Amino acid sequence: MTQYHSLTEAEAIEIAKSIQEVFPTGEGLECREIGDGNLNLVFHITQPATGRSLVIKQALPYAKVVGESWPLTLDRARIESEALILQGKLAPGLVPKVYKTDNELAITVMEDLSDHVIMRRGLIEGGRYPLFAGHISEFMARTLFFTSDLGFNQQEKKRLVGSFINPELCKITEDLIFDDPYYDSPNNNIEPHLRDAAEAIWQDKELHLEVAVLREKFLTHAQALIHGDLHTGSIFITPESTKVIDPEFAYYGPMGFDVGAVIANLLLNYAGQEHWSPNGAERADRRGYLLNTIRDVWTLFEEKFRALWNEHGIDRISRTAGYQDEYMRRLLQDSIGFAGAKTVRRIYGLSHVIDIDNIPDAAVRERAQRIALDIGTALIKINRKAESIEEVVRIAQDAVSARG
Repeated sequence: MTQYHSLTEAEAIEIAKSIQEVFPTGEGLECREIGDGNLNLVFHITQPATGRSLVIKQALPYAKVVGESWPLTLDRARIESEALILQGKLAPGLVPKVYKTDNELAITVMEDLSDHVIMRRGLIEGGRYPLFAGHISEFMARTLFFTSDLGFNQQEKKRLVGSFINPELCKITEDLIFDDPYYDSPNNNIEPHLRDAAEAIWQDKELHLEVAVLREKFLTHAQALIHGDLHTGSIFITPESTKVIDPEFAYYGPMGFDVGAVIANLLLNYAGQEHWSPNGAERADRRGYLLNTIRDVWTLFEEKFRALWNEHGIDRISRTAGYQDEYMRRLLQDSIGFAGAKTVRRIYGLSHVIDIDNIPDAAVRERAQRIALDIGTALIKINRKAESIEEVVRIAQDAVSARG
């Protein structure tokens, strides 16, 4: 049995040599460690003579963003690899191919996506992705429906729930998204100019009630196997291709958490256009594109989810007249609430987003931050009353107008 240790680049090359479908000869391989996330090492293995390549991801036993004082389970590597393999079966072509896993070393060997860009970076640089809404809605509809009680044998689902119990990474979400932003937590990372906004949120009991309801859903609603961290930093993209990566936060949770995460990160980029679009006309055009993408993500997701339900639903009682409509109404509301919570936490919680943090001018950055907080808090407060995705669009537009 191989004992866990952090791989060296030389060891990563030796592992890569065993993947003969990528490297038939295993000669002339080169390696770079390219990980820039918070939790893992990432080795990029190339064969310059042939142009072939792959990636080896290794979980670390602690959070890089904090250090060894924040230990983490290595079992998340197993969860990630098993989630990727299952997602690949349910949504073919929308996740990277997995070549090999090793639970003892906590590694996943997978397809290299260097010909794609991280979507967060692509959006910051003005990229447009006409197929994204179709792709991500397909990914979410299929992975969520076919791991839920609607589309999967309920007893087999209960067994699968046990395989994806992920308490340590769920604890990160529970704290950083549903607790820390709502009091003066030492985990928060608050710029001085935002202190007043944070303090107002800490005193907003109406908001706290809605957050408590959302937190309860995250803690207790085992609806489907969710990705658990489906932000634009977990998506590789080109105008023609979308690949969802990094499902190490996967567990059985509320479907709306994934849908809301996608919406939230589009909204964070929307707020960041205070800087990334150089003039008013371009800013309006760019924001229109982002809001249309949000509309399309939800609309296409709902269409596809309903179609899967109608064709593949296995539960007789779930075909009761009106139940599907009620279910989708609640799923939209959950998605809106979770989108709000994900937006708020990225502004002054522990881990921010470069869509806003990389704005160099402090005054412009503050305006973007306050737009995002206005959007996030409004979405949280409206979530249980929402009836349409257009309410998200209106809230986003109003937030910009109010901060004009």
